[in-house]
Amino acid sequence: MIAQILGFKRLAAIVIAFQAILWPVMASGDAATDWIDGPKADVRLISATTAVGDLDKIPLGIEVRLDDGWKTYWRSPGDAGIPPFVEWDGSTNLSVANFQWPAPVRFNYYDLETFGYEKTVVFPVEAQVANTGEAVNLRARIDLLICDDVCIPHSFNAALDLPAGPASPSAYVNLINQFQNQVPGDGSRAGLAFEGADVSGPAAKPLIRAAFRAETPFQKPDLLVEGHEDAVFSKPSFEFHDGGHLVLASVAAEDIFGEGAPVDLKSDPVVFTLIDGPRSIESHAVPTLDGLANVDAGSLAWSTLLSIMGLALIGGLILNLMPCVLPVISIKLLSVVSHAGGDPREVRLGFLATTAGIIVSFLALASLAVGVKSAGLAVGWGIQFQQPLFVIALVIILTLFAANMWGLFEVRLPGRVSDAAVSAGNSHSLGGQFFQGAFATVLATPCTAPFLGTSIGFALSRGPLEIYAIFAALGVGMALPFILVSLFPALATKLPRPGPWMNNLKKVLALALIATAVWLLSVMAVQVSLEGAVVVGLLMAAIFVIFAIRARGDLNESSPKATAAIVVASVLAFAVPAVLPAIGIGVQDRSQVAAADTVWVPFDQAAIPGLVAEGKVVFVDVTADWCITCQVNKKRVLDTADIIAAFEQGDVIRMRADWTKPSNEIANYLASFSRFGIPFNVIYGPKSPQGVVLPELLSDDSVYEGLAAAGMTRAVAGR
Repeated sequence: MIAQILGFKRLAAIVIAFQAILWPVMASGDAATDWIDGPKADVRLISATTAVGDLDKIPLGIEVRLDDGWKTYWRSPGDAGIPPFVEWDGSTNLSVANFQWPAPVRFNYYDLETFGYEKTVVFPVEAQVANTGEAVNLRARIDLLICDDVCIPHSFNAALDLPAGPASPSAYVNLINQFQNQVPGDGSRAGLAFEGADVSGPAAKPLIRAAFRAETPFQKPDLLVEGHEDAVFSKPSFEFHDGGHLVLASVAAEDIFGEGAPVDLKSDPVVFTLIDGPRSIESHAVPTLDGLANVDAGSLAWSTLLSIMGLALIGGLILNLMPCVLPVISIKLLSVVSHAGGDPREVRLGFLATTAGIIVSFLALASLAVGVKSAGLAVGWGIQFQQPLFVIALVIILTLFAANMWGLFEVRLPGRVSDAAVSAGNSHSLGGQFFQGAFATVLATPCTAPFLGTSIGFALSRGPLEIYAIFAALGVGMALPFILVSLFPALATKLPRPGPWMNNLKKVLALALIATAVWLLSVMAVQVSLEGAVVVGLLMAAIFVIFAIRARGDLNESSPKATAAIVVASVLAFAVPAVLPAIGIGVQDRSQVAAADTVWVPFDQAAIPGLVAEGKVVFVDVTADWCITCQVNKKRVLDTADIIAAFEQGDVIRMRADWTKPSNEIANYLASFSRFGIPFNVIYGPKSPQGVVLPELLSDDSVYEGLAAAGMTRAVAGR
């Protein structure tokens, strides 16, 4: 094996010594060289900026494009191979260039195991400028070993000149940032933590165990161990604990010649690089006999789960007061009044039916979350409101609710949706009261009550047991008022008896349902188009008119024409999101909407580290038009004169991530903080490069404190 490596090095030296390749011509004004062709791989040097500006560090990248089946190597190539090497001789105004290594993959070739890259890789390079403001002339010789069944050493020469003058982001900034984010760090942004390492067994072949913990369960981890030139490490084995949130990785070490010499693990720290899909962590530690003494490999403590369930119980109770749920609660209020002077047994059964509807619906949401996570997809609280067809279905149901409560129809219409809507308005139907609870749960999902974000985030970052337990606690919390009435039915039967005054109450409560439908149409206006929302609104108005004409007696209640017209209007409403764009009407251009907002810039996660490095403070607001709590935060806090003044005085960069439509980028960003619902606000700054997370319900004080923690002066932060 050593002879093989030395042979590669000699061959590379021979090729380099006799190679006479002219420096490639730089692609003018493109912040990148042309592709430099080589055997089975092409290389180019790219820059994240078009000029030097006043930067003291310039983000560069060495992009390697490999033919299918060919690979190049990581800094520790494994059983064979040579890592890439870059020489910057001939460069001017360059102090030092720090080469960085994205997380590699493991390759198996017969009995050999190597680590490296295939297809495309960009090696980030941080170029330190010697004299700030002056042009930088880069001259790089890039030595690569490229292997498939055979190995080819090759040397590439690249030249890139960055002029003095204002520095603007180049076309390659996102590509460099993409691979920069793959460089293993301390794991904090990926939700990973190093717990420690211990060592046991004989000195000639010690066993090393390293423990890592994750906020979301590990899937397929791999561990790469480095640190001692005279030692090699075996392929790791893994033990999973705490529902997959804790992993113990074990590797055996032996001297590189396999002669049984003792392995020294005390002189230098061992480097542990753990990779689990897109997330990774790098840690340095000296394994000790008791290095894992404080690691609890047992299951999740019941006290922790019970405390989170307590928060979920309170959060579910508070959901009853949120504006998303109040329209349906108004229907239940009407049901309470109708029970006045009634049979306590009937009252108890009715409220138990509503309780069952709420709890069963939360368990159904838990099942959906478990299924989505098992499929490897993004999961979040309220994401069904990102789908226009779901929003239209709610608008139709609310329209039927309102028409029924307005007294426009009292008989059942054909069709399951209509039957469910009428039953929901019928206080004496157990099925209808079950539907009330279920519908209230559905409408609750775009709201985030206090304590809800913590409990939902904890649940969705855990396994099925925790998800079901916490969602059940949420359901019980939301159902508590109904459970209370079912235990003490006299609370409902002692109210004033029903009378003509109830008809007026019905119409008032129906207005709340209509207002909710209008709000949902405003969400649809963003998802689809304003024209689409208007068309659906007109169709709902047509349904109302048909009911009104029939109620006046102009149409027979059993008229098939009236029923058919209502069904056709509903079907046309569902067709709007597909039909209107197909005929070129109301195509929504979200870029124009974003461009109209000159204060909040579009969310760009990759740009945040660079802005913070420049000393900037960045405020990120993850929001959606269907999120009621988000709108409350804007009106009560973010859009007030005092907070706007603080942002402007502190030169705060305000980024807004719009989750009205599905976005994997935003979903993954939330998941990196173990959050799966919105609103979500975080502040980055020189003192908080990892971000200060704010509570779901914002206040002026919470924003001021976050700005101060991020590095803004107290005076500007309003304190």
